[in-house]
Amino acid sequence: MDTSQLKRQSEFEWRVEPFGKMRVPAVFYASEELVRDMDQKVYEQATNVAALPGIQKASYAMPDAHWGYGFPIGGVAAFDPREGGVISAGGVGFDISCGVRAMHTGLVLDDVQPVKKELAEALYHTVPAGVGSRGKLRLNASEMDAMLSGGAQWAVSRGYGFKADLERIEERGAMADARPEEVSDQAKKRQRDEMGTLGSGNHYLEIQQVVRVFDRETGEAFGLREGDILISIHCGSRGLGHQIGTEFLKSMVVTASQHGIHLPDRELACAPIESEIGQSYLGAMRGAMNCAMANRQIITHLTREAFAQVLPRAELSLLYDVSHNTCKIETHEIDGKPKKLFVHRKGATRAFGPGSPDVPEAFRHVGQPVLIGGTMGTASYVLAGTRESMGLAFGSAVHGAGRSMSRHHALKQWKGRQVIDELASRGILIRSPSQRGVAEEAPGAYKDVSAVVDAADRAGLARKVARLEPLVCVKG
Repeated sequence: MDTSQLKRQSEFEWRVEPFGKMRVPAVFYASEELVRDMDQKVYEQATNVAALPGIQKASYAMPDAHWGYGFPIGGVAAFDPREGGVISAGGVGFDISCGVRAMHTGLVLDDVQPVKKELAEALYHTVPAGVGSRGKLRLNASEMDAMLSGGAQWAVSRGYGFKADLERIEERGAMADARPEEVSDQAKKRQRDEMGTLGSGNHYLEIQQVVRVFDRETGEAFGLREGDILISIHCGSRGLGHQIGTEFLKSMVVTASQHGIHLPDRELACAPIESEIGQSYLGAMRGAMNCAMANRQIITHLTREAFAQVLPRAELSLLYDVSHNTCKIETHEIDGKPKKLFVHRKGATRAFGPGSPDVPEAFRHVGQPVLIGGTMGTASYVLAGTRESMGLAFGSAVHGAGRSMSRHHALKQWKGRQVIDELASRGILIRSPSQRGVAEEAPGAYKDVSAVVDAADRAGLARKVARLEPLVCVKG
């Protein structure tokens, strides 16, 4: 991206003042190097979002921002329904409520190292992964609707985990006001056999080691110590979420003009929040959010089963579960007054600060855990929300490293076996049904996650708590 288009506000904040049909500024949080490495489409998309009806304060781009569908991935925007605000399927994304769940194990490296290969095999054979992967669970029509309404709470009620898990999940594992009847039969059909599966792309299940704790007090509150072994699960709503996104984007393109909405880009298809289609999408999207949380809950149960086979003394308790493709109703201060807004986070993670009632009580004094996934060959991070962030980007932060190269380009540069062998030489075991998928997700196809996290930390979006490095990665 050409930085001459931006006005530098500080070392890690850049701004585009409104021009043309923009209603608010576009704000980028990143280092100069990260901004320069962003493709021009991020600029175009962030400024296009700033032109949507009812948008509040600014259109934001996180340090990991890259080109997406309509909204940039790493984009944040909030809308007021009383000012004609809109809901955008492209502002949520296709993998609705894709997110990261982290679990403690009570183990250290010396416990895992002698059985690392056995653990890798047990996880790979217990948790289905890859394109079209199917689980052992089959949902009939009534159970499908119950899952879409109940999320992780439904999964726990069916024996997949414990009630204590729910205290460490956003919304206690279930989004209210989900409307299964707004989810199409085709979307439900795609999901019927996919519960408890990782899927493909950048989704993974990792065994990780805490190699550094930056903030001792917050690390203690989160239960993190150097040398600890954690499990991270990254996945979402699978075929159901993708189908919902596809269907509603088409409908919103058709109906936009009927609502007097001028779209600067067809991919920004949206609808007034209070419109019939807007409410239908919200009901379906919340169902997909529940699907994603239920999916991660079932995978948690399967992960516990795999560990029980190899290391039965492991105690897999949740640290936290947070999503990064959502739209939620939240109260934020605008011009000194509280407003209820519909906050879109696409490839961005909620990062609420200390004192927020939406943060579990155990963490409320230090802020919400913010789980940042890396690549299968680089670090992941645990951050914490800050008070400052609440006034910067609606309490939002980065979600991962962010792609720097298309999958097509990655395939030209790497072979799956090459990546697997190189990582094995560094002590990182990869298990995947697809060598093509491994090549597409090569670590070199992503931004430097440490630079992204440092920018988020220094911009005040979230503060660094711990760095994790992978030991085993089951890759879709």
